[in-house]
Amino acid sequence: MGILDGKRILVAGVTLDTSIGFATARVAQEQGATVLISNFGRALNITKRIAKRLPTEPPVLELDVTNADHLAGLADAVRKHVDGLDGVVHSIAYGNPETILGGKFLDGPWEDVAQAVQVSAYSLKSLTAACLPLMGPGGSVVGMTFDASVAWPGYDWMGFAKGALESCNRYLARELGAQGIRCNLVSAGALKTLAAKAIPGFDRFEDEWTKRAPLGWDLNDLEPTARTVVGLLSDFFPKTTGEIVHVDGGYHAMGA
Repeated sequence: MGILDGKRILVAGVTLDTSIGFATARVAQEQGATVLISNFGRALNITKRIAKRLPTEPPVLELDVTNADHLAGLADAVRKHVDGLDGVVHSIAYGNPETILGGKFLDGPWEDVAQAVQVSAYSLKSLTAACLPLMGPGGSVVGMTFDASVAWPGYDWMGFAKGALESCNRYLARELGAQGIRCNLVSAGALKTLAAKAIPGFDRFEDEWTKRAPLGWDLNDLEPTARTVVGLLSDFFPKTTGEIVHVDGGYHAMGA
């Protein structure tokens, strides 16, 4: 038996098999869940190919979290495969690396900042609201952040967007608690994912992380993060909400 036996889980934002979303979908299936994944646009065909690498090939939904029509039709799209959802994973973020990352904090144009905030933060609310008709007591929403309590070199406006995401998580926890639905974030350490490669100067984090994390840290190992997400999707954290769980080898707790 797995800790997600009988659970129906949507993992939104799966592109490559080196992504946290993919690793989460895999571990969720290994723990007994029925999994659906999503993407949109040109990446959708990549996701459909990548889906075949999971233990069980899942349905792939087209979902752009900034598209009102996609959000309005999400519940019906999900119902074609399962009759409800027990968990939702928000593994979605975007910021234009040419304009708002890599030391461009003072120059980032509002249009691109607004896009980053909508895709990376506001969409947690949008996705959750679209899934609410499918969820009930015991449901769990889990999103991905990168510790927004400090300013990171080169992360700039994406760090700002992650700060908004972390605040959004707390307000969702407040709003959804009466329905018995939890909302939490996982703050992963530095990992060599597609998203990380889009951050100019990300390589500056790598050596420092492996040196300072007291438990050690493997930049290529997505398993600890995926297991934590799956744990939060399970029934083992029935009274945990509005929380940010760090999976970073302890890096966040260390001084210089």
